[in-house]
Amino acid sequence: MTTDMIESNNTKSSAPLLTQRYLRMVTKDGHSTFQMDGAQGKGLAYLRDAWGILMDMRWRWMMLVFSASFVIHWLVFAVLWYLLAEMNGDLELDHDAPPDNHTICVKYITSFTAAFSFSLETQLTIGYGTMFPSGDCPSAIALLAIQMVLGLMLEAFITGAFVAKIARPKNRAFSIRFTRSAVVTHTEGKPYLMFQVANTRSSPLTSVQISAILYQEQENGQLHQTSVDFHLDSLTSDECPFFIFPLTYYHSITPSSPLAALLQREAAHHFELVVFLSAVQEGTGEMCQRRTSYLPSEIMLYHRFASVLARNAKGEYQIKMENFDKTIPELPAAADSKSPKRTAKEIRINGQHADSFQLSETGLTE
Repeated sequence: MTTDMIESNNTKSSAPLLTQRYLRMVTKDGHSTFQMDGAQGKGLAYLRDAWGILMDMRWRWMMLVFSASFVIHWLVFAVLWYLLAEMNGDLELDHDAPPDNHTICVKYITSFTAAFSFSLETQLTIGYGTMFPSGDCPSAIALLAIQMVLGLMLEAFITGAFVAKIARPKNRAFSIRFTRSAVVTHTEGKPYLMFQVANTRSSPLTSVQISAILYQEQENGQLHQTSVDFHLDSLTSDECPFFIFPLTYYHSITPSSPLAALLQREAAHHFELVVFLSAVQEGTGEMCQRRTSYLPSEIMLYHRFASVLARNAKGEYQIKMENFDKTIPELPAAADSKSPKRTAKEIRINGQHADSFQLSETGLTE
């Protein structure tokens, strides 16, 4: 039994990175699945990038962190105000009738609860009027100034973080949607790998760029990256200037294409095709990015996408998003039927070769 467990562990450790149970490197919504293990100074790196961590936090955790920062700030200065009152001897005195030779630093701080209440009132500038620092106590004035300066810095930081998180382009990228599957269809007898992307909001995006990387694991365990070119109809530019309706990007599967051998049914190679989209928001001019990935099981051979554009009774264009992920199968014979069949013929005169031609379905070709 122990030997079987050792063999099982060895098998798991030697399995390729991309052929285990969880095959995906990039999720469908664009998140990385890589885990960092054994990195030194990881905690220090997080502290140095505190702003980036706050921006990447979910809202519930961000609200918890900000609430906790205020409470901790109040508690720290409540302790300082309480210590000041104790060192000055204010806790045991009658604040309504203090001795003539004694200066009370903060009126009516006689317990920690009162000190916390004064810290809260000072930070929020409530000023109920019962508790107030004495102008004849320099320590109280200095502590008051320190709390106000640090409190203003904390409020400015939190306000800026909220505004930056609300206005960041990442929120706009959520309205960009890729098809769940890619298809390999034949046009004029040539195979093309296609996927669709849609802008689900009415506000257009500009300067849209698409790039794709093919990831394959090599025998030494390294991931090999290969660029895959995708094009949009007959646009000569790499950018799409106007993104308001679903776009279909295609890659011509030629013999030199890195996907030519991988998309054959008999090929057992595993790969992952990661697609990156970047666009500019028309209203703000900020860049937003979106990405997804396709596994071999998500690339459908001999399929094409259903039409998503239609016209209503008024002649206006309508986008039928219910057809966005729908695919229509096409028979392999039908995919090849668009290219005319040709039959080679030869002309002989008196047994000697004179000329040759091809007989096709559309006519004669020399």
